[in-house]
Amino acid sequence: MTCEHLNNLIVENLISKAAYPIFRCEECIKINSRWVHLRICQTCGKMLCCDSSKHQHARRHYEATNHAVVSSAELGELWLWCFADEQGKEY
Repeated sequence: MTCEHLNNLIVENLISKAAYPIFRCEECIKINSRWVHLRICQTCGKMLCCDSSKHQHARRHYEATNHAVVSSAELGELWLWCFADEQGKEY
């Protein structure tokens, strides 16, 4: 199965982690919680926590908005994940 969400993205247009002066989950900060890893929504640019985090804010964001693709915000990681198709891709 091919993921059109990932295939339609242009690497040069991705929202980069370099755009963020502070790395934090926007939603965890609001509730004074902690996160494991961070993801960046490639539709709106929100930085949110991963599925390994207690609150899974990136997945919840997808479920609420249908913004399917996130990138890893972790240093040294260059990959995308599509929640809709449950597929990943390195770039």
